[in-house]
Amino acid sequence: MKYVFVLVLLMLGGVASVLGLNVGYRWFHNMTESARIMPGERAFSMPPGSVPRGGELRLPKEEREAAALRRNPIPATPASVQKGGELFVIYCTPCHGAQGKGNGPVSTKFVPPADLTNADLQKGRTDGYWQSYMSVGAP
Repeated sequence: MKYVFVLVLLMLGGVASVLGLNVGYRWFHNMTESARIMPGERAFSMPPGSVPRGGELRLPKEEREAAALRRNPIPATPASVQKGGELFVIYCTPCHGAQGKGNGPVSTKFVPPADLTNADLQKGRTDGYWQSYMSVGAP
């Protein structure tokens, strides 16, 4: 009986050692041996109901005037306005702030964002212009 107990202890010690070595190996080689994903390397599909970035809706910066002539492909319904508000809270509020005045929590860390409530900023800026601006960036 004494030998069986010692044998079981040795087996448990061996299993624990293997598991410990595995944890130690993964701990020390996690960041150096892991797969690296470069920006733009993987393309994920857009969520349903969102405006796709690319294809026929995306025009380069040089064609901003042509993009400004485009109509909004999403009709302004209460549901689309609500969805736009939800997306604004997620993607725009950190820089532009909840009221759109450019005073979001991260606005002091980067180039100051525009005040979206400025009437002069909105004059002559169509939905097509804003879609192009948000898709491909500033001119």
